[in-house]
Amino acid sequence: MSTIKFSSTETEQLVIKIQGYFAKELDQDLGQFDAEFLLDFFSTEVGAYFYNRGLFDAQTIIAEKLANVSDMVDEGISEIEKPVT
Repeated sequence: MSTIKFSSTETEQLVIKIQGYFAKELDQDLGQFDAEFLLDFFSTEVGAYFYNRGLFDAQTIIAEKLANVSDMVDEGISEIEKPVT
C-alpha cells in the first residue's frame, strides 16, 4: 500500500496527538521519532483503508445530491409541461 503524505505542519500535529494518546491512555512517554515512526507505519499499512472509506462516503453523498437534482429537474419539467388534447 502507498503511504499517505502529510505536510510538515500536519505531521507535527499528528505526532503531538499520538504522543498525547500514549501519555493519557497508555501512561507511556513516546518520543518524537517513535511517534513519527508509528505515524508512518499506520499511514502505510492502514491509511489506504481510511482514504478509500472517505472516497466511498463522498461518492455516496454526491450520488444522493445528484438524485435530488434529478428529482428537482423532473418536477420542474412536469410543472411547465403543456397539456396535450
